[in-house]
Amino acid sequence: MLKDGEHIEFINNELQLIVSKEHTFGTDALLLADFSKPSKNAVACDFGTGCGIIPFYWKRENAGKIIYGVELQEKGYDQFRRSAELNGIGNIIPINSDLKVLKGKLPFGQFDVVSMNPPYTKSGGGIVSREESAKIARHEIKCTFEDICMSAARLLKFGGRLCMCIRPERMCQLIYAMNKSKIEPKRIRFVTQRPGQSPWLVLIEGKLGRKSGLTVEPELYIENEKGEISGEMLRIIGTYRKE
Repeated sequence: MLKDGEHIEFINNELQLIVSKEHTFGTDALLLADFSKPSKNAVACDFGTGCGIIPFYWKRENAGKIIYGVELQEKGYDQFRRSAELNGIGNIIPINSDLKVLKGKLPFGQFDVVSMNPPYTKSGGGIVSREESAKIARHEIKCTFEDICMSAARLLKFGGRLCMCIRPERMCQLIYAMNKSKIEPKRIRFVTQRPGQSPWLVLIEGKLGRKSGLTVEPELYIENEKGEISGEMLRIIGTYRKE
C-alpha cells in the first residue's frame, strides 16, 4: 500500500492517512478542518485536499454524510485515494481535477460546505519554491482567490458555507473575491500563537447569497502564556499522533 517516501499518520486510533514529503499537512489544515466542520448530514467538499487531511478530520468527527476531496496533483490524489481504500471508507470520494473545471464531476448547487486551505502567496510574490508540488501549494499559479470563490459558488446551495484560511495581510483580497461571487463573509476568527502576539492566520466563513452581517469570534491561541499547547488546540488535535 505504501510507496517510497510515504508513511502513515494516525488521525485517531483507527483512521490512517498516507502522507509524504510533498503531500502532508500542518496546523493550519487542522484549524480549518475544525472551523469548517459540516453537520452530520451535510454534503461537503474540500478543494486542494492534498493527502486528504480535512476530509479525514471530518470523518473522525462523524461530520458530513458525503465528503468529496478535489486534488489537482496526481500524487496527492493517489495518496488520498489509497487512504480511503485502506480505511474502507465509502462516503469519502476523491476527485482528481482542477477545481475550475468541475462541471459534470460534482453536482452543482448541492453542497452545504466547501473548504480550502489555499496558496498563501500571490503569483509573482515571495520566494518561489523549487519543487512543483510546493509551488502549486504555496503560490497562486494554478488558481486565484477569484477562481476558488467562483467554483465554490457553483457547488454551494443557497446559504451554503465557504470556509478558508489565509494570512492576515491577504484577508481583504479574499473578502473582495467572496463578494464578487455573492458569498457574504459571515464569520471570522484570528489565530495567534500565544496571548500578546499578532495573529498569523485568519479563518473566514462566507455564505452564498446571504445578507451582510459579520461576527468576529474570540481569538484562537495555539499556546497559553506559558508556551504550553492550549486546551482548545488539544481538543482540535484530539487523538492525532505521529508514528
